[in-house]
Amino acid sequence: MLRTAARLGALTLLTAAALAGCSSASEGDGEITITDPWVKSVDEGMTAAFGELVNGTDEPIVLTAAAVDVSPMIELHETVTGDDGMATMQQKDGGFTIEPGESLVMEPGGNHIMLMGVEEPIAAGDELVFTLTFEGGDTFEFTAVAKEFSGANEEYEGDHGDMDMDSTSDAEATSDAEHSSDH
Repeated sequence: MLRTAARLGALTLLTAAALAGCSSASEGDGEITITDPWVKSVDEGMTAAFGELVNGTDEPIVLTAAAVDVSPMIELHETVTGDDGMATMQQKDGGFTIEPGESLVMEPGGNHIMLMGVEEPIAAGDELVFTLTFEGGDTFEFTAVAKEFSGANEEYEGDHGDMDMDSTSDAEATSDAEHSSDH
């Protein structure tokens, strides 16, 4: 009887986590959730995914990777301001740590999930299923809707500058418009 109750409890938790991954819940009871997940529509090249990832658990979590079918290469990116005052995107070494009850805001001009090598168009209204991987191997799946968006002019650090991406972010629109590797 106790074993059956434990199995039912675990099944309930797994079902709730799976449903939360597809919802826009902003808080969870011991769950990881995401609010307003979206991805910028693009014809090809690079784009990014955004939303607010909430750690409703009692332990810190570390987001280490992401995956989606339309992109053969995904990186977790942070945007830092250099000594010259310019915003530069770079891969986030070690991933993003999210403390219990805290959230990771992913937005244009800030932290985000970078999709590279996109060969097929992602049109406004398309739904993409992402799988996030955390330190220790736990995963979280959610669906993001593609939206048309233009804004930011971050510069890329590393080998991404030669990849075409045609979006920018209002948050960075005041930075030097000469940097054209945008998302």
